[in-house]
Amino acid sequence: MKASLKRKIGRSDKVDFPEWELSDIDAKVDSGAYTSSIHCENIEPLISNGEHRIRFIIHEQGNPIVIESKIYACKQVRNSFGQSEYRYFVKTIIQLFEESYPIELALTNRASMKYPVLLGRKLLQGRFVIDVTNKNLSYKEKIKKETKSEKISNA
Repeated sequence: MKASLKRKIGRSDKVDFPEWELSDIDAKVDSGAYTSSIHCENIEPLISNGEHRIRFIIHEQGNPIVIESKIYACKQVRNSFGQSEYRYFVKTIIQLFEESYPIELALTNRASMKYPVLLGRKLLQGRFVIDVTNKNLSYKEKIKKETKSEKISNA
């Protein structure tokens, strides 16, 4: 059986959420966390056309962005302080290394944390190997590709 090739990811990176038109969001890679999460505020469950949805605010470079999404789940999780709490989960797409991956995100207030996004094992497992001596590997590759593209179009 051929082993699948895993990408090397650093201890942190900048990620994109194309469905929400969000780019270069700081993310911490955390092999200790099973689920991934994103910082948001004003989390408001609602029903729209008979469907359970959720509305929340994400701040991108200080600007509040209102996002509405279908609720994937509401689960009890243990927070970073060891306390149990219920969180809403949504599904979306995340981009790393110019690749798109489905991701389940817990909606939570991470205002006291350095990184607004936490990438857990559910996303990382089978795809990435963590190199704690590096950071922003995906972002550096993206910038390098954009710079190369600009040089070609300006030539």
